[in-house]
Amino acid sequence: MRAIQYLGVNTVKLTGVARPVPEPGHALVRVQAAGICQTDVHVRASSVEMIPAGTILGHEIAGTVAEINAPDSLLAVGGQVVVHPVWSCGVCRMCVAGRENACRNTAGRSSPAPTPGVSVNGGLAEYVSVPVSALVPADGLDPAFAAVLPDAGLVPFHSLNAVRDLLRPGSTAVVIGIGGLGQFAVQLIRELTGARIIAMDVRTESLDVVAGQVDRTLLSTDPDAAAKVLAATGGYGADFVLDLVGNSATLRLAGAIVAPYGAIRVPGLSDGVFEFETSQLQTTLPWGASLTRPYSGTHQELHDLVALAQAGRISANLVRYSFDDALSAIDDLEQGKVRGRAVVVLDS
Repeated sequence: MRAIQYLGVNTVKLTGVARPVPEPGHALVRVQAAGICQTDVHVRASSVEMIPAGTILGHEIAGTVAEINAPDSLLAVGGQVVVHPVWSCGVCRMCVAGRENACRNTAGRSSPAPTPGVSVNGGLAEYVSVPVSALVPADGLDPAFAAVLPDAGLVPFHSLNAVRDLLRPGSTAVVIGIGGLGQFAVQLIRELTGARIIAMDVRTESLDVVAGQVDRTLLSTDPDAAAKVLAATGGYGADFVLDLVGNSATLRLAGAIVAPYGAIRVPGLSDGVFEFETSQLQTTLPWGASLTRPYSGTHQELHDLVALAQAGRISANLVRYSFDDALSAIDDLEQGKVRGRAVVVLDS
């Protein structure tokens, strides 16, 4: 079968590999669509091996069940599914509590559970073998849209769920970084909370995409950006700041605008550094504010997100590529040409 494979430092190619055979407890999924993410860009651009050489990329996967090697599964061959990207153990105390994204049976405190396209073979291929426990039914959804839900949708949804109690009417949420994840974040905050929304990005054209869905847009590079957020909140600050960039500049901005007992969530992975102080006179965070690095989301959250999509309550700005153009999708994302979410759509 065809696959987009990481072959070593700076080398990602379209290759031919053997079709996988599902091991016990797995299903074989015929891939219909797979998202392209900044993670794929980082893996290819890195000067060191970020993932094992030979790994098939693709952690945003939608398709149909082609074969099931799990006799007790309630899934049916032919059923449309999306793939939860955290292949957790299912038996540790975190998993049984419904916190699969914090699975304890991993390689250590800095290592998540197996992730398709990162630590195990992913979905930028014609077929992928997936644990049955990671499959979420997605009947009726456009596969290209369904494919981006397990990452571009799930990451902001998980961050939002953790702070839903802060986002009552009259509260303020700030989203920094209006790419594919940021566009989902804006929709989810608007759909599920009473908060007013301020969108921030370095590019005016990115802000233009969500201008009609938010209460205010600001360039994050504006030297007065923090002052403008504070002015808009009566000097108090934002109850929720979602930093989908995660560089040092956006972290400083988040710290400068968060309210007392507000929450900063930073899924962004741009090697930023945040200076944490504990002075009585001057601190980078007001009293009570929290700063957290959320990871992915839970199985329940992906089920909920699919249900929102099936109900027509969320959508996505998709840029579609054929499988033969998958490498161009990575190029375009790296060069900042994609204003939504890049998706590789396989031949039917």
